[in-house]
Amino acid sequence: MESLADPHLRFVPRVADPDGPRELVILGSTGSIGTQAIDVVLRNPDRFRVVGLSAAGGRVELLAEQALRLGVRTVALARAEAVPELRAALAAKAAPGQPLPEILAGPDAATELAGRECHSVLNGITGSIGLAPTLAALEAGRVLVLANKESLIVGGPLVKAIAKPGQIVPVDSEHTALFQGLMGGTRKEVRRLVVTASGGPFRGRTREQLAGVTREQALAHPNWDMGPVITINSATLVNKGLEVIEAHLLYDIPFERIEVVVHPQSVVHSMVEFSDGSTMAQASPPDMRMPISLGLGWPDRVPDAAPGCDWTKAATWEFFPLDTEAFPSVGLARHVGALGGTAPAVFNAANEECVDAFMDGRLPFTGIVDTVAKVVAEHGRPSEGTALTLADVLAAETWARATAQALIAAAGNKEGGR
Repeated sequence: MESLADPHLRFVPRVADPDGPRELVILGSTGSIGTQAIDVVLRNPDRFRVVGLSAAGGRVELLAEQALRLGVRTVALARAEAVPELRAALAAKAAPGQPLPEILAGPDAATELAGRECHSVLNGITGSIGLAPTLAALEAGRVLVLANKESLIVGGPLVKAIAKPGQIVPVDSEHTALFQGLMGGTRKEVRRLVVTASGGPFRGRTREQLAGVTREQALAHPNWDMGPVITINSATLVNKGLEVIEAHLLYDIPFERIEVVVHPQSVVHSMVEFSDGSTMAQASPPDMRMPISLGLGWPDRVPDAAPGCDWTKAATWEFFPLDTEAFPSVGLARHVGALGGTAPAVFNAANEECVDAFMDGRLPFTGIVDTVAKVVAEHGRPSEGTALTLADVLAAETWARATAQALIAAAGNKEGGR
C-alpha cells in the first residue's frame, strides 16, 4: 500500500501559481505552531503568502495583528462571541485605508476556511477538533501540512480514504525526520522506524517518584517550547504513543516494526533502519521552524529556516531504552492503534479530559494514563472495524469524555472521603 506521506511521490496540487508566492492557510495561527509558521513566512515573503488564518479566539489582539501584517483575505474564529472584540482590534490596528479581512465565526469556521482556495493548509490546531478541517482540506485537493496529529489518529480510516499519496506532509519533528529518512531507500528495504523521545522533564524517574509531580514541573520541558497540552503529553509520553500511531498510519509500517528510543538531547529526531543494517538519522537542533518550513515548502527546502548543528563543537548524543513501567502510555497507544476503529479516538479524548483534570488539580500525574487505560478497557474492542464514519468518531469521543469525567470525579470523591 502506498503511504499517505510517501516522499517518493511528489504530489502536485491543482491550485497553484508557479510564478508567485505559494498561498497558504494557517489554522491555529495564535498557537505555538502557528506563530512559528508565520515567522517562517515573514522571513520568506517571496516564497509564501498567507491568505487565511484561524484561531480559537483566546488571543484576539494577536490574531488581529497577524491578519493585518500578513494582509489575509479571511480570518476564522471558533468563538463567535469574540467577533466584536476582533472587529474592534482590526479597526484600531489597521492603517488608514487598509482593507479588513472577511470574518468567519463559529465552531465550523476553520473547516470552511480549510476548503477555501489556496495551495497548502497548515493544520496547527491542537486536539481532535482538527479532524473536520483536515478532511475539508483533503477533499478540496489542498496539500495538508499536518501538525494536528490527533485528526489523523482519531480519524485514520476517514483520512486515508480521501488522501492522495503524498498529499499529506507531516510537521511533527519525528515524522519529518522519518519522511526524510525514507528517501534513503525503497519501501521494501525498510526494516524498522525508530522514533526518538526526549524523555520529557521526568526521564529517569520511577513510577513512584512520578506520583507527586506538580503542574509546574510537568510544564517545564527541557528542550521544546510547546503549548500546555502537548507539553503535558510529552511529560507522560502520551505524545510519543500518539506519534507511534501516526507513523503507522502515515507510512504503513506495522506496529511491531516501530520502536521508541529515549534521546535526551533532541537532536536526532527519528531514524529509519534499512534491511542491510544501515540507519538514516535526521539531525538538527530542537527548533520547530525547520520541520514547519519543510512542510510549507515541500518538495523544496527553505534556506536558513533554522540554525543547523554546530559541528565545530564537541557534543555527545545519548540513547536509552524506554522505561515502559514508569511510562506505560506508549504500550497503551500501540494497543489502541492495533485495535483500530474508534479505539484511538477514545484514547485521545480520554487523555484530553485527564490532562485538563491534572492541570486543574483534580487528578495526579500518574492518574492521567491510569484513567485513560481504564476508559480504553471499558470501551473494549470496537465493532466498527475499518467501516468508520465521522459520526462514529464523534460518538466515541463523547462517550470517552463522559466516562473519563466520571472516573475522575469518583477518584476525587474517594480521595476526599479519606
